[in-house]
Amino acid sequence: MATGRTHRPATRSRGIPEATVARLPLYLRALTALSERSVPTVSSEELAAAAGVNSAKLRKDFSYLGSYGTRGVGYDVEYLVYQISRELGLTQDWPVVIVGIGNLGAALANYGGFASRGFRVAALIDADPAMAGKPVAGIPVQHTDELEQIVEDEGVSIGVIATPAGAAQQVCERLVAAGVTSILNFAPTVLSVPDGVDVRKVDLSIELQILAFHEQRKAGELAAASVQPPVVTRRGAADQEPAVDQEPDGDVPAVMPT
Repeated sequence: MATGRTHRPATRSRGIPEATVARLPLYLRALTALSERSVPTVSSEELAAAAGVNSAKLRKDFSYLGSYGTRGVGYDVEYLVYQISRELGLTQDWPVVIVGIGNLGAALANYGGFASRGFRVAALIDADPAMAGKPVAGIPVQHTDELEQIVEDEGVSIGVIATPAGAAQQVCERLVAAGVTSILNFAPTVLSVPDGVDVRKVDLSIELQILAFHEQRKAGELAAASVQPPVVTRRGAADQEPAVDQEPDGDVPAVMPT
């Protein structure tokens, strides 16, 4: 079986922009849902709406893949699923190690979507000796002392870090030294890596803070909209209030003259 160590996706060599690469998984998810419903074709407008992008951007992205669809028919769903899966490197087996089997690491290990998307959890690794040998998601946890040997034996090129922030950099350096060239980082810290190593960071607290910003802004806009400006009415000369001395600009002075 092909492994991640010997096969690399060809997106960069083919000149596909990083922004397009980032959207390919969105298209693939939408296409997979259509495929599961046995939908044979889909228009660019329908697929763009399902993926959350505009149709012009979708057609531009697909042009990098050499896929232009058929006028009046749309795109062949099954072919696009294969085409995007191949471009993302998902038509082969990618062994993955997860380091840090706390609550988050265990949740990741139990995630059922890895296998169906071309990823195989090859090993679970933790620094706690008490965790060694305990099964999580049917996989026995191994101690960090075995990290380098596991990476070599399994041909791992993708590592997932779910450790506390203080341990993440050291784990990262050990993974890289062992031959891992792509890292998915869930630890709340920025990792320093050499050239040639790709890092994707997932920080749930930052995403929540961004959502809090938008909620605060929406609340402020709602409060501003609820404040109605005073209604100014004109009255006739007979029912006007007595005049008071005013400043030249028409404002009532702060201190009334005696």
